[in-house]
Order: sequence, then structure tokens, then C-alpha cells
Amino acid sequence: MEERTPLFSFGVIADIQYADIDNGTNFSKTRTRFYRSGLLLLRNALRSWSRSRSRPSFILQLGDIIDGFNRGLGSSDRALDAVLAEFSSEPLQVHHVWGNHEFYNFSRSQLMESRLNSSPRAGRCGADIYAYSFSPAPGFTFVLLDGYDVSLLGVDQTSEQYSRALKWIRKHNHNQDLNQPPAPCGVQQRFAMFNGGFSEQQLLWLDALLSRADEQRERVTVVCHLPVHPAAADPVCLPWNYEELLSTLRAHSSAVCFIAGHEHDGGYHWDPESAVHHLTLEGVIETPPDSDAFATVSVYEDRMVLKGNGRVADRELLFPR
Repeated sequence: MEERTPLFSFGVIADIQYADIDNGTNFSKTRTRFYRSGLLLLRNALRSWSRSRSRPSFILQLGDIIDGFNRGLGSSDRALDAVLAEFSSEPLQVHHVWGNHEFYNFSRSQLMESRLNSSPRAGRCGADIYAYSFSPAPGFTFVLLDGYDVSLLGVDQTSEQYSRALKWIRKHNHNQDLNQPPAPCGVQQRFAMFNGGFSEQQLLWLDALLSRADEQRERVTVVCHLPVHPAAADPVCLPWNYEELLSTLRAHSSAVCFIAGHEHDGGYHWDPESAVHHLTLEGVIETPPDSDAFATVSVYEDRMVLKGNGRVADRELLFPR
């Protein structure tokens, strides 16, 4: 059978969390975190994409590019330089998503002026919200969302933005340490400082964008550091107002896929209410140096075919008819 040529393809990688320190563990001491080898695994991915018969049109870097430990070591800029040097070693366009570890290392204003701001001049949500859209091929749109639009991270503690976020999270989390989830299980866990929320402005912008895509019969893939479906990740990783984002996706026929990181074990769920595929990519940070954690996605008229490497499984994501 003749193999079809995709309309375009793209690469995906998540949670590199590079730091020049020895291996450690996650917060529950159940998983090893491989801080240094993130560069090796990124190099493996870039080499694979560059040598592919169908070179990806772009790469989605799903956030947490360097680890928060760098901030305490005074090595944030050095670590970021090291990772971006790897990305620059291959002629591939990269779209950077921001996660909690970006904000552990840099303020929002610093990130807006940094090389991690990959937003184009057109298609932005607003001046202070890191959300934008782009179209890699006719009939297809990708939307990068700002999962920390409302957050305690990366903003001045005297600011109105910080006060609004603190008031929101304090309604649900009464712990002294707001990085400690307020519940041992279930979606209530999400009200922790390492997550964030979507402002009304961003939700209205996404809704309007999807409405236009509905009219034009486009296929839209939404990308964010935070997963938004409880069945696609551990609920502790969800945004504070994930239900509003899910409702927006379910209201539009153009939305076909939601891609996220944050949950290092990865996950997948097909939402029957919207026919949207929710894909959470496994994190590089908890991948042993003798394995891999990246994927290449080939896009066709009727589906996306994900070819995983290492911990990432192959998947076929059919579009609704």
C-alpha cells in the first residue's frame, strides 16, 4: 500500500527541565529526575527531526524548558543559553510554551522580552498575555495558550494581578504553603501555586478565534503547558478554571486536539462531548538517559498520526467527519 504524504508535520517535546545538577526525585520521592541528561535527550530529538525524510515544519516545546533549581543557583540564564543553543543547532522553527518553571526562573516581563517569546506580530491575544495563533497550512490553525495568565508566579507581589490570583486560590486552598494541594485526590487538588488559570480576556479571545475557525471549517489544535481534561492527566495538574476552557472547546466544531505537558507520566483521552483528542506528552525530566521522550506528528486531511519515541506511544488521532 502506497504511503500517503502528509500535508505537514511537527515535532513535540515537553518538560526538559534542564539544570547542571545531579539527579534528584519528584516531590513525592517516587520518581528520579534526570536534570543533566535533558540536553542529551533534546539533542536526540533534534537530530531525529532534522534527519527525517519529512522534516517537521515546526517544533512545539511545551514548557518547563529549564528547572526551577537554576534560580537558587544563580544559573537561570546559563541553563537557558545551554538549552537554546541545542535548539539553534538545527534549522527548525520552535514555538515555546511557558510553564511554571519558566516563571520560577524569570518574571513575566522578562519572559516577554526573552528568546522564549516566539509569538508573531499578528495573531496575539494581548500585550500582557502570552497566547497567539498561527497557521502552518491552509485549513489548519494552532493556538498557544497562556496557562499562567492568572497566577502567583512571575508577577510582583504588590501588583493587582497577584492580588486577584491570591484571592482566587485562597478560596480553595487554606494551606500556609500554597504549593501544597488542598486535597489528597480529585480535581480540588488543582488549586496549588504551581498551576494557574485563564483570564476572561483570554477565554473570550479563544472563543472568538474558534468561532471564526468554525465558519471557515478549519481544524484547530490548542496547545498549553497545563492539560485541561481530568482524564488526560493527574487532576493535580489541571488549571484552576479548566472547566471553562473545556466548555469553550466543546462549543466549537473546529477544535480537534489539545496538546499539553506538565504531567510527566503523560496521558491521553478522547472527549466524546467534543470529539477533541487530549494528549499529554511524557516529560523529558523523568526519562532515563538511555531512553527518549519526543514525538513527530504527521497531519493529513482526516487525521494526525503521532510517532512516539522512547516513553511516548504511537497514536492515530482521527478528525470528526
